[in-house]
Amino acid sequence: MAAAPRKRLNSRRRLLVLCFVVAFGRLMDTAGAQNITANATTDPLEGLLLKTLKCSCPCFSFSTSSMTFCPSACVLNLGSHPFTARALNVMFQRWGKSATNNWNISGELCSGAAIDRTTIETLNPGIKCDCSYNNGSTCHITALKVYALDVAGPIPDELWNLTYLTDLNLAQNYLTGPIPASIGNLNRMQYLSFGINALSGELPAELGLLTRLKIIVSPCSFMAFGTNNFSGPLPSELGNLSRLTQLYFDSAGVTGPIPPSFANLRSLEKVWGSDNDLTGPIPDFIGNWSNLIQIRFQGNSFQSSIPPSFSNLTSLNDLRISDLSNGNFSLDFLRNMNSLATLVLRNNDISGSIPSYFGELQSLSLLDLSFNNLTGRIPDNLFNHSVLTRLFLGNNQLTGSLPSQKSRSLGTIDLSYNELSGSFPSWVSEPNLQLNLVANNFTIDNSNSSALPSGLGCLQRNFPCNRGSPIYSRFAVKCGGLQITSSDRIVYETDNATLGPAAYYMTPTGRWAVSNVSLPADSNSPADRTSSLSQFTNTLDSELFQTARISAGSLRYYGLGLENGNYTVKLEFAEIQIEGTRIWKSVGRRIFDIYIQGNLELKDFDIRRAADFVPTVANNPPGGNKNRTGLIVGIVVAVAAASLLSLAAVYYFLQRRKRQKTFEDEEFLGIDVRPYTFTYAELRTATDDFNLANKLGEGGFGPVYKGTLADGRVVAVKQLSAASHQGKSQFLAEIATVSAVQHRNLVKLYGCCIEGDKRMLVYEYLENKSLDQVLFGTEGKSLYLDWETRYDICLGVARGLAYLHEESRLRIVHRDVKASNILLDSDLTPKISDFGLAKL
Repeated sequence: MAAAPRKRLNSRRRLLVLCFVVAFGRLMDTAGAQNITANATTDPLEGLLLKTLKCSCPCFSFSTSSMTFCPSACVLNLGSHPFTARALNVMFQRWGKSATNNWNISGELCSGAAIDRTTIETLNPGIKCDCSYNNGSTCHITALKVYALDVAGPIPDELWNLTYLTDLNLAQNYLTGPIPASIGNLNRMQYLSFGINALSGELPAELGLLTRLKIIVSPCSFMAFGTNNFSGPLPSELGNLSRLTQLYFDSAGVTGPIPPSFANLRSLEKVWGSDNDLTGPIPDFIGNWSNLIQIRFQGNSFQSSIPPSFSNLTSLNDLRISDLSNGNFSLDFLRNMNSLATLVLRNNDISGSIPSYFGELQSLSLLDLSFNNLTGRIPDNLFNHSVLTRLFLGNNQLTGSLPSQKSRSLGTIDLSYNELSGSFPSWVSEPNLQLNLVANNFTIDNSNSSALPSGLGCLQRNFPCNRGSPIYSRFAVKCGGLQITSSDRIVYETDNATLGPAAYYMTPTGRWAVSNVSLPADSNSPADRTSSLSQFTNTLDSELFQTARISAGSLRYYGLGLENGNYTVKLEFAEIQIEGTRIWKSVGRRIFDIYIQGNLELKDFDIRRAADFVPTVANNPPGGNKNRTGLIVGIVVAVAAASLLSLAAVYYFLQRRKRQKTFEDEEFLGIDVRPYTFTYAELRTATDDFNLANKLGEGGFGPVYKGTLADGRVVAVKQLSAASHQGKSQFLAEIATVSAVQHRNLVKLYGCCIEGDKRMLVYEYLENKSLDQVLFGTEGKSLYLDWETRYDICLGVARGLAYLHEESRLRIVHRDVKASNILLDSDLTPKISDFGLAKL
C-alpha cells in the first residue's frame, strides 16, 4: 500500500493524537497521515472497524496497530439510514444518555447488539435494527428502549422520524407535555409504552392509526398510579386497533365513558383502567371480549352494575371492579368462571348473601367483597378452600359465627365491621395468622381472650371499655414511630407495632387503638411502616414527619375513653418517599376518603390539602345513661384529637422528593439542567462521616470520598475544602458545565450539595480508578491491558473529547487531558473527568 504524502495535521487531528500519546506514550509512536482502505489491515477487529466506517478521505493511524480515525470532514457511509441515525443521536444527546457497551451512537448505530440475537429486553438504553432493506444495504431502527433512566422533559420531535419502529419503551421516566399527533407516523408500531411518566393533555386521536399495535401501555402500566396527567376522554379512534391484546391506562387521568367503538377490540386479553374518572355504564359489549383474562376497573365513577354479559368471560383469571355507584347486582354471573384466581368487588353496594359456589371456584386465591351490604352467614366451604390464601369480607352485615374449620392455606382474613358473634374456634390461635375481628359482636372474657391479640374486647361494637368515667380529652400519636415531644410540648405517643394486612393493636394504657386492612395487591410486602431520616430536615418538628403507616385499604385510629363534646381533629399529612426506591418506580394512590365517627367527611381527599373538622363525640351508651362518657373518634384513614401529624395514608409515595431549600433558587439561574440536590446529612451518612478509610484521593479543590447512597448507588463525593481557591462562582460553573454535557465517555454528575459553607459534588464511582494508576501503578494496583482493551480505551477517550469539542451544545476545550483524568469503570470503559472548569 502506497503511503499518501504527509500533510500538516489540523488542530483536531493533533488533539486526537495527543490523547493517545498521553495515555500510551511509553508504548507507541505516532505515524503520518495516510490513505487507508479496509483491506490494509490484517487484524480482523480493525478490518471490521474500517469496513464499518468506510472512510473515503485521509485518516491517520498509529504505525504499531494501523488504527484508523476519520477527521470531522470525513463522510461516513453508515449502514443505518442517516436520517434515523441523526434523529437518534439528537434524542440521546438531548436526554444526556449514552449507549451501553454493546452498541454505540457515535459510530455505526446498527452494529453489535443492535443486530445480533440479543433481545431488546437485555439492553437499556438500547436499540434493535432490521438490516434487510435495499438488499441488505440499509438498516432501520425497529426497537428503542429507554426505560427507568430518569429521562426528563418533552418527548423529542425527532422520535416521530423513526417511522420503522415496531417496539418503543419509554416507561418510568419523567417525560412531560403531550403526546403529539405525530405519533401517527409510527404506523408500524406493535408494542408501545409511555407508562409511569408525567405526560399531560388529551390522548391524540392519531393513536388510532397504529393499527398493528398488540400492546399499548400508553398512559400507564399497572404500577403507575398517578404518574401521568392526561385529561379528557379515551379517543374513540382506539377502537380501530382490532389487533390490540393488552391495554393499560391505570391512573391516566382520563374521563368520560368508554367509547362505543371499543366494541371492536375483541382481541383484548388484558385491560387495566383503574384510578381514573370513567363515567356512565360499564359497557355490555365487554362481555364479547371472549379472550379476556384480566380486567381491572377500580376507583372510577361508573354509574351502573356489572352487566350480565360478563358471564361469557369464562377465561378470566383476574377480575377487579370496585367503587360502582348504583352497583347493586347479582353475583350469579361468576358461577362458571372456574379460572378465577383473583376476585375483587369491593365497595359496590352489593346486597344478598355470599354464594356458596364461591367455595367451588378451584383456582380462587384472593377474594375481596369488603365494603358492601352482604348479609347472612359465611359459607363454610369458603374457609375450607384449599387454594384461597386471602379473604377480605370486612364492612358488611354478615351474621352468625366463625366456621369451625379453616384450611391451612388461608392466612389473611378480614372480618371487621360485621355482626358476627359466638365462640372462637381453635384455629384463631394459629401462629402467623392475620385475623381482624374488630367491630363485631363477640363476647370476650377470660376464657377466650388468651387466644387473640389483647384489646379485641374493647374494639367490639359500641366499644364497651372506659364507659362511665371520662379519662382524657386529648391524645396524639406518632404514626409508625417512637414517642416524641413537639416544640409546643405535645407528647406524641409511640405507634410502632407491626401491623399485617389484617391486624389491630391497642395500647397497654387502653387510651387508643389502631386497625389496619391492606388493599389486596400483586405483592405481599411485609412492610407496614416507612421512614425517611433525610427528608423534612429543615422543617419545624421534622421528626414528626419522618415515619408513617402504610395502608392501601383502610387505616383506623380509635380514641378510647374520650369525654363527650366537640373535638377539633387536625390532620396534617406528609408525603414521604420510601428510601431505596427510584423516584418513578413507586406505586400508590394519594387520594382517599376520610370518615370521622363513621361519617364520610371528605371523599377523594388529596393529601396535599389540609383538613380541619369539628366532630362531635356524643354517642350515649346502651340504657340511655346521660353521664359524660368516653367513646371513640374513628377515622378510616387517620384520627387525632388536638393534633396528629405525619400520617401518610397512601400505599406508596410517588412524587419526586420535595426537598427543603438549602440554598436560594437564584444560585442556579442560568443553569439549564438543574442538578439533583443532596442534603449534607445524606452525604455524611453515605461516606460514614467522611471516614478516611473512604478517601479516594485529593483533587485540586479538595478531597474525594467513596460513599454509598440510601438507594444503594456507590458514588464519589468531591468535597470543596476550606483552603480551596475555588469560589462559589467557580463551583456553580462546574455544576452548570457537568450538568449540561453528558456522554458515555464523560464522568456522570449525580448531583450536588450546598448547605452554608459546605459544597460538594456527587459523581458516579469508577471502580478501576484512573488510567495512570492502571498503567503505571505499583504492583498489585495496576491491571494488565491487552492491545484490544487499550485500543477501546483510546477510542472511548477520543469520542468523549470529540463530544466536548464539537457535538455538545456547549463547546468545551478540556485543557488538562492526562492519564490521571481518565477514569475506568468496571468494564474498563474510559470516562473523562475534571472538565467542569475547562474553557468554554
